[in-house]
Amino acid sequence: MNPERKFDLEERLVNFAADIVFFCRDMPSDMTGHYYGNQLLRSGGSSALNFGEAQGANSDKDYINKISITLKELKESRVNLKILDRVNYVDSSMPNKLLNEVEQLVRIIATIIKNKKQGQDTL
Repeated sequence: MNPERKFDLEERLVNFAADIVFFCRDMPSDMTGHYYGNQLLRSGGSSALNFGEAQGANSDKDYINKISITLKELKESRVNLKILDRVNYVDSSMPNKLLNEVEQLVRIIATIIKNKKQGQDTL
């Protein structure tokens, strides 16, 4: 993988995490907002942090493990956003913007994992 592309993906994950922060900050301060907001903050932020950790992996196996956690956290964020969107919890277009970005990130990370695993099979 080209180092510039890693940086671009890292930036996208950091931007996604930052957008989640802004989104959660504007959520109502009721039981639903606290519960889903806290969950979303953790999974959205964790996806970027785990990707950063994967960049320092000691082996392909370690890299796949760490980037798989990134994928897991992105999928959790996606479900959370779908729930909030389904119940029309906030009055904004932000959930759709975030859902679009998380879908793209899930596809990208899943492809990276698939390609890395295929590369291991050919060794």
